[in-house]
Amino acid sequence: MVSGAGALSNPYKCLRLEIKSHELATCWVSKYSGPRPKSLFGAGEGWTQSPSPTKPPVQALSMCSVDAGQVADPSQHGPKKKKKSGGSGGKKLSKAERLKLQKEEEDRRLLEEEEARLRAEQEEAERLEKDRILREERERLEAKDQERRGTEVAELHSLEENFSWARQWKADYRAHAKLIEKLCFLLLDTPPNELMEKVIIQYQESILELQSLLHQKYNEATEHLLKKANTYADSDSGNMEVVIKDKNITFCIWGNLKKNPRFKNHMFCDAENGFDLPKTVATSDVAVRILHTHYDHISPLQHIPKLHLKVQAPESKPELTVLYDMKEEKEGEQKGGEDSNFVIEKESDGRKSAISFKDSTKIDPDENEKLEEESDKKSEIVSTFSGVQVAPLQVATDEKEEEIIGENVVDLHQFTPVGGVYLIDALKLPPQAKQIKNWTMVELLDAGLETYPYPPESEETEDATYPCIGVTLRLLDSVIFFEEPVVARWDSADKQWRTDCISDIKYKMKEKQISFDMDAFYTITLIQDAHLNMPYQSWELRPNGTDELLFTVVTAFAEVQMQIKGNQCMLSSIVVDGSEQLSHLTGKWTSPIDLTIALKKAGVNIFPSDYSYKYVCVNTKTPLAEVTTYQQMALVASAFAFSWSKWNLASGQDQVVFKVSEYLKTDAVKDEDWSLYMFNGQRAQRLKISETSEAFSEDLAENTEFHSTLYHLIKDFASDEAIEKVKKTSCLFIDATYQLLMATRVLTYS
Repeated sequence: MVSGAGALSNPYKCLRLEIKSHELATCWVSKYSGPRPKSLFGAGEGWTQSPSPTKPPVQALSMCSVDAGQVADPSQHGPKKKKKSGGSGGKKLSKAERLKLQKEEEDRRLLEEEEARLRAEQEEAERLEKDRILREERERLEAKDQERRGTEVAELHSLEENFSWARQWKADYRAHAKLIEKLCFLLLDTPPNELMEKVIIQYQESILELQSLLHQKYNEATEHLLKKANTYADSDSGNMEVVIKDKNITFCIWGNLKKNPRFKNHMFCDAENGFDLPKTVATSDVAVRILHTHYDHISPLQHIPKLHLKVQAPESKPELTVLYDMKEEKEGEQKGGEDSNFVIEKESDGRKSAISFKDSTKIDPDENEKLEEESDKKSEIVSTFSGVQVAPLQVATDEKEEEIIGENVVDLHQFTPVGGVYLIDALKLPPQAKQIKNWTMVELLDAGLETYPYPPESEETEDATYPCIGVTLRLLDSVIFFEEPVVARWDSADKQWRTDCISDIKYKMKEKQISFDMDAFYTITLIQDAHLNMPYQSWELRPNGTDELLFTVVTAFAEVQMQIKGNQCMLSSIVVDGSEQLSHLTGKWTSPIDLTIALKKAGVNIFPSDYSYKYVCVNTKTPLAEVTTYQQMALVASAFAFSWSKWNLASGQDQVVFKVSEYLKTDAVKDEDWSLYMFNGQRAQRLKISETSEAFSEDLAENTEFHSTLYHLIKDFASDEAIEKVKKTSCLFIDATYQLLMATRVLTYS
């Protein structure tokens, strides 16, 4: 539509555009006397009328420069306003005006760019100034930390004397230890550097002799019973049946007195253990024994690390080096006379904490001895490392110790026997006593107790096949199997557990019963993955009274709560699938070592071994950071709670991160009461971030400082009551706490 004065005086102006087939658009406009709008039709002065189309339009175009709202209907009457084509008053901008507008726009753009540049410069200057202030403040705090390092370390060492007192107490206790359990305790609890190799061999030989003696006693008892088998005959079957149950053993024996060819199987009702016999055996003079020892006396004894601890602390050097010498070296990797040393480096400025393997060929033996003598004299400036510390952190680097595991052989580094050992064997039934008048006559054999061979051992039957022996075993209520166990047999020739020659395994978890077939009589055990409960999902260490605390470890299968009081500890509870388990262990006070043995024996292994890092996704930390943290956590655990933090995964190998809160009450710690602490063994700091922060940052919390020890950092925010409680803590309580922390290694295996 055209607007303007001309439109008001010419009411019938309209425009219509139509298209015919294969023709261009034809326009007609009613003629009027006004001037022709230049913006629409050019410079013409008059209007011309085109003839009206004689054919109906084929297609109306919406592409016309005049839209639908601008095309007037010829049937309508009345004046229409003309649309202005230019600016105000319909005038076209001149070239000068356009240049002026462009210049104004360019000036405005330049002004905005200048303002943005000035703002950026100002922000950069503010950032640099802020960084300078933060850098100067950090340097001031680091200098302050260096000034008081000596005082703090000396004060810490005075507290660490508790470890020496605890070791002395345990040494006095070990002096009275005897028998298998006591010898095992000695081997596990005594620091390797305090045990000479000949003493270790002597202890292990004593254990083997005692185990052999026990087994001999079991055989003598079996022989005695079999000689009087007819006196123990069952009234229904006529065969001998004896079941003897003790705290540590379940003894089942069956004698085939009737030799019934229709005999198929037998179940010891009191023990719920049973067996199926092939027909050839069922008609022979045979006895079947199932001797279940609730402990494992078959597997090879646990390897004791051959470890010697040397501490080097030269006066002239600020670096403190702790060397762990391995007595055996890698074949082909070391030259003659070289030692492989496990090194922890500590620098006085606290910025470096490294772990490495170094060659020590440049160290003269005499000089090394002098350094050892100096370290003895200067032990007060070196953190104490007990055997409990070192053994779990041992890295197995000796190729000789890494045996090649064959097919069907159980790797005892990855798996562990649970529920004891089942000795299932067939024995020749000795001649029975006969009553003749007033005489009792019995044939005496010089051979004693003899094994019944099955399959028969002869050249003619080497390639023959024999029916399998079926076995049904009732699992102990005192153990937990988190998954279906693996049945393994003992290979006495190669001294190893194997999984071949066993078939058709059926496991009933609710009934705690397992059945299987085997091609001969074997000694059997049930194998479970030793690392099912690793890594842990969370952990918490919380005071629970005077020299008392509660230690909770949550795994994928169970929640384990252990209580420490004085120098003893106990299992408070273990919850699996919402129900409490192992009631026979809960509420019984014992030593930390005995508790770890009892839990492992029950199938709850939350105690990493030397080789666990091969089978578990480990959050690797340097021994310097990890061990020192456990020590100093134990020193203040009587008044402060500690817990797991997700940021420990993001802090790197040299730093450990955990939550800390002063705890002098009995309620649970609130989320807002926790603070995040980071420690590398030489420098402790409180972090600005929280557990719910979006990203990890090492920035210091406001109004906090660096400290050389975790104890002094915690002391900055502690109440007088809490510090007084820490100073009065029993040395035995500190040592027991430290032992459990080192046994579980929660900072690495969480």
